[in-house]
Amino acid sequence: MEKEYQSHESAVIDDGCKIGKGTKIWHFSHIMSGCDIGENCNIGQNVVISPGVTLGRNVKVQNNVSIYTGVTCGDDVFLGPSMVFTNIINPRSAVIRRESYLVTKVGRGASIGANATIVCGNDIGEFAFIGAGAVVTKYVKPYSLVVGNPARQTGWMSEFGHKLKFDENGFASCPESGERYKLENGNVLKINL
Repeated sequence: MEKEYQSHESAVIDDGCKIGKGTKIWHFSHIMSGCDIGENCNIGQNVVISPGVTLGRNVKVQNNVSIYTGVTCGDDVFLGPSMVFTNIINPRSAVIRRESYLVTKVGRGASIGANATIVCGNDIGEFAFIGAGAVVTKYVKPYSLVVGNPARQTGWMSEFGHKLKFDENGFASCPESGERYKLENGNVLKINL
């Protein structure tokens, strides 16, 4: 049976991977055994995806990204150039802790900027936006914008990636899509009209 994805001849794809239709894997990337990669993903150059990682549909992985065992990404996630996940909270070269990998879940539609680091065990909510170079050390709420080291929330983002400006009643609109949002009890909800 002919494969339904594209991979550059320099890419290494281990046995036991599931790769969805329409996915593209570029130069010098290594997809390790047991990965589950959804349809229409784009895996950039020099990417490492470790055993057991799951990527949803339409995930964009830019160049030089490392996705380690324990990470799950929902649909439509963007992973910026050279960002990295960790999977051990206290690594030591001489101490083997493969049974201690922590789980990190990245929610649907989230974006993680270039050179950001996601410390393991800290989930990222749907449509969250992690700024370039940020170091995430705690849970990130859906729709939140976090920047810095350690990452701190500085605002809220729309599903189209625009900073939301809430009025005195707690309502905001995305300037691109017109979609409306409500800030209530420290959380943002999209309003379906």
